Amino acid sequence: MTARLAASVSFLDWMQQVQTGMEAVLDRFLPSPAVVPARLHQAMRYTALDGGKRVRPLLVFAAGELFDTPLPLLERAAAAVEMIHVYSLVHDDMPCMDDDALRRGKPTVHVQYDEATALLVGDALQAQAFEVLSGVTGADDSALVPRQLRMLNLLAQASGSVGMCGGQAIDLASVGMTLSLAELEQMHRKKTGALLRAAVMLGALGGKALSADEMAALDDYAGAIGLAFQVVDDILDATADSATLGKTAGKDAADNKPTYVSILGLAESQALAQRLRSNAHQALAPFGDKAQRLRELADLIVQRKA
Repeated sequence: MTARLAASVSFLDWMQQVQTGMEAVLDRFLPSPAVVPARLHQAMRYTALDGGKRVRPLLVFAAGELFDTPLPLLERAAAAVEMIHVYSLVHDDMPCMDDDALRRGKPTVHVQYDEATALLVGDALQAQAFEVLSGVTGADDSALVPRQLRMLNLLAQASGSVGMCGGQAIDLASVGMTLSLAELEQMHRKKTGALLRAAVMLGALGGKALSADEMAALDDYAGAIGLAFQVVDDILDATADSATLGKTAGKDAADNKPTYVSILGLAESQALAQRLRSNAHQALAPFGDKAQRLRELADLIVQRKA
């Protein structure tokens, strides 16, 4: 990625250009497979490259374009949040967690390599994320350092026990249990929502100073799309096949996990996703047309088929 994309570019073209650009960015920031330990670096690249929708990087770029975040910092933030996401998938798929054999249409890391390598891949990707986000951007670094420090703190909180890892712990402890809707929402605000919120905030915090009202509006938007993403995931797990999803379909029901579909039913879950989409649009009203990419990403999250 060498320049910002014009607002006149269609959403699909913008999305494709960001996704393609992220492959080059991740390739640049991941360790070379020629560097020792070569097998670990190969496995990191196996799972991080050539796959996924890159929703989190797309959110980083959309928010960053709204608040004029410098491109070098946007690239680092997008790569960092994607590395955290990918590491979480690698660990989530391991036998000690969800024990899945398929991810992004190819064998999971512990299947393609082995369990020990999968564990190390996740650990290494987590560390690599913070190395990348804290690195030299090449663009007025002295002015960017305070922003980077705030962004590092945000990503650490979103990834840890009060965020993604905490949500996964609740998820594992909830197998076979009946959760209330409020308990399910709390779990997914952490497990899925925290990192999606971080993606939005990372893109925004690297740019101009945000007012309290702007922060609140972004927070409302991120909260709505974070829940919507999980609601749609639960719907797709119940309605799509493995080939479409690129992962094992119907696994939540097979593992007796509480989901929005199991608590609300399919029709009400679909209605909830649409309400959350509307809430996300409403939250962006103060930003006017400049937030069009974020609106389009809310639509993508709710309308996706995989």
